[in-house]
Amino acid sequence: MRRSPVTAAVLLALAGSLAAGPADASATDAPPLPDRLADTGGGSQLITAEAPHADSTTGTVTWWERRGGRWAEAGSSPARFGANGLAEGTTREQGTSTTPAGLYDLPYAFGIEEAPAGTTYPYRKVDDDSWWCQDNASAAYNRWVEPRPAHCRADEAEHLVSYGTQYAHALVIGFNYERPVRGRGAGIFLHVDGRGATAGCVSVPAGAMAEILDWVDPQRAPHIAVGTSAGPTAITRY
Repeated sequence: MRRSPVTAAVLLALAGSLAAGPADASATDAPPLPDRLADTGGGSQLITAEAPHADSTTGTVTWWERRGGRWAEAGSSPARFGANGLAEGTTREQGTSTTPAGLYDLPYAFGIEEAPAGTTYPYRKVDDDSWWCQDNASAAYNRWVEPRPAHCRADEAEHLVSYGTQYAHALVIGFNYERPVRGRGAGIFLHVDGRGATAGCVSVPAGAMAEILDWVDPQRAPHIAVGTSAGPTAITRY
């Protein structure tokens, strides 16, 4: 029997949907990103900062929390990365404008403005004497200093109050922080967006940064995982 063109088209569409069904189902059933990471830091809160490729300057920041024994998304935002993309954190070099890939703790928050309402994270207020030392010859390398000591040269340090937009609110990312390696890099933060890509930090819009500070809880041992969707700096490696 000859089928009409309309009937044939319907049958083809039905066959196509049946064939695609299992693949689509498996895609929607994929475990959440934290379940695919090698490590989440052991806490019950996690921030992921994921870029499509190592040379990407934009991507997504998502914050997650454990609910009923499972990871659930608590919020998400567009993100910006270093002007030269991302680099493996263990071999990154200072001054390369790359965001270090890896899993890091979040030592404390800070800002030029007052902490957003609801903030429970340790929060340090910036004033005119607040600097971040990036001088490799200084004993205060990769540390907040207040006031700036003579051994930390002004041209090798960030005067935090000078970054009124970016450092309105921020979280210190624990990259190269616990035992700083000279030349690896200093002053890597999660902060508010500026005009474009960062010098190596991760940034998000001001509203998202305020949401993160309202959400993040020191009792839940939050960490941040930074990386790409695939390749040598894949976020799932960390």
